Amino acid sequence: MNILITGAAGYIGSHSTVELIQAGHHIVMLDNLINSHKVSVNCIEKITGKNVPFIECDLRNTVLVESVLRDYMIDAVIHFAGLKSVSESIKYPIEYTANNIQSTISLLIAMKNSNIKTLVFSSSATVYGEPKYLPLDELHPVSAVNPYGRNKLHIEEMLIDLVASDPLWKIISLRYFNPVGAHESGLIGENPIGIPNNLFPFISKVAAGELPYLKVYGGDYPTYDGTGIRDYIHVMDLAEGHLAALRYINKSAGYLTVNLGAGFGVSVLEVIKMYELVSHKKINYEVVERRPGDVAMCYANVDKAKLFLNWTPKRNLNAMCASAWYFQNKL
Repeated sequence: MNILITGAAGYIGSHSTVELIQAGHHIVMLDNLINSHKVSVNCIEKITGKNVPFIECDLRNTVLVESVLRDYMIDAVIHFAGLKSVSESIKYPIEYTANNIQSTISLLIAMKNSNIKTLVFSSSATVYGEPKYLPLDELHPVSAVNPYGRNKLHIEEMLIDLVASDPLWKIISLRYFNPVGAHESGLIGENPIGIPNNLFPFISKVAAGELPYLKVYGGDYPTYDGTGIRDYIHVMDLAEGHLAALRYINKSAGYLTVNLGAGFGVSVLEVIKMYELVSHKKINYEVVERRPGDVAMCYANVDKAKLFLNWTPKRNLNAMCASAWYFQNKL
């Protein structure tokens, strides 16, 4: 298939691009590079041995996106592009809505005009809000507690309406939990511009001596060690999930939501201990106040992914930390 990947130079986009190329698909990469690095394209080409078309473009340029879809005879789109920091979304809610919602509307208009109706959407477990029960399955009520989550939820609702208006659309929303780790080559991984917002790249910078210490947001949660518990999934497991999702919707019209996570929770302190084990470095940290919008515990029920996509995660926390540290040392 000819597949357009939006946000392809970003963390999850780059790893999924590699996975899809190695599965035999023809990929066109699109990214505006506001929170990613063009060097990812060179790394992807080095890993795969393929020349990959790259277009630097803001998705809100509907005319240009439509021309890309037609010029490259695209069959399906995987939509990763978007701003993704929960804490940043609380500070800049208008900017987040303008970027994430408007870019998706523009993409959908371009797809409709080009008669392309197959889409994998990068959603998030943040749509569940404060958990009413655990593990979280896809039937859990949705009620986002921060602007980023509300962006994702609003897009999901738009996609449901789109499928209701035209049953020929094939759309799957993948609700990610917490992607971490890096490709085994060490050439691509999570390397955000500026100070990292996510746990793993921050720990990596502390282990490497680039940052003095890690801030642990909250030490008084009702968990076994007082720190937040999250479902961390290796980014390559996540990439394989996108390949599985594409195979599924290529045969099945309609709309589907599926969780992609490891299926179990790990605390921040447990992550720190494992990272110290694989890196042989002391991770200095300081417990500070909780962040607005964070929940105490969040982890997935992934039975639906196994049932519909024939997908299960393979990599454990040790592999997640070891690959992240390997990538950090290759920077």
